[in-house]
Amino acid sequence: MGTQSVPERLQWTVDRLGLKPGDDVLEIGCGRGVAVALVADLLDGGTITAIDRSDKAIDGARQRNRKHIDAGRVVLHTAALEDVDLGAATFDVIFAVNVNLFWVRRADAEAGLLKRLLRPGGRLHLVWEPPGGGKATQIADTVGGLLSDNGFEVTVETGTTGTGAALVDVRGTVR
Repeated sequence: MGTQSVPERLQWTVDRLGLKPGDDVLEIGCGRGVAVALVADLLDGGTITAIDRSDKAIDGARQRNRKHIDAGRVVLHTAALEDVDLGAATFDVIFAVNVNLFWVRRADAEAGLLKRLLRPGGRLHLVWEPPGGGKATQIADTVGGLLSDNGFEVTVETGTTGTGAALVDVRGTVR
């Protein structure tokens, strides 16, 4: 990615995805495409599809990932999760970083959609760098309950950045 810095939460997340070169990946809320680039660099035969509700963010992601788009490894969509049309696509790995909809309200419809989008054996990673460690526990409990209620086996991994900020990865696999 050249001289541009990568936020620790994004590198931490990508390091935990367990990606294989042929995986098909979905990122929800990709912003300007930093994690998209990290994932695309690891793929050979797989793809990353990324969505964000912001046109400006997707424009930035297109600029950042032009070589991966041209190589067929990256597909970008301006859409909110609840509105996206991915056709018959399914994914080996789905992830989101700091996408609050999963813990600020009951997101059962979105959890059901993610369950349908995951291939058998697929993995869901919902990651946050919350303000304060106590919020990490609240997020893990809330999101873990949501996923469990919607047919996922849930595990949680926590970590910290170099500055001591909390990180939480709520993982789901379909039961």
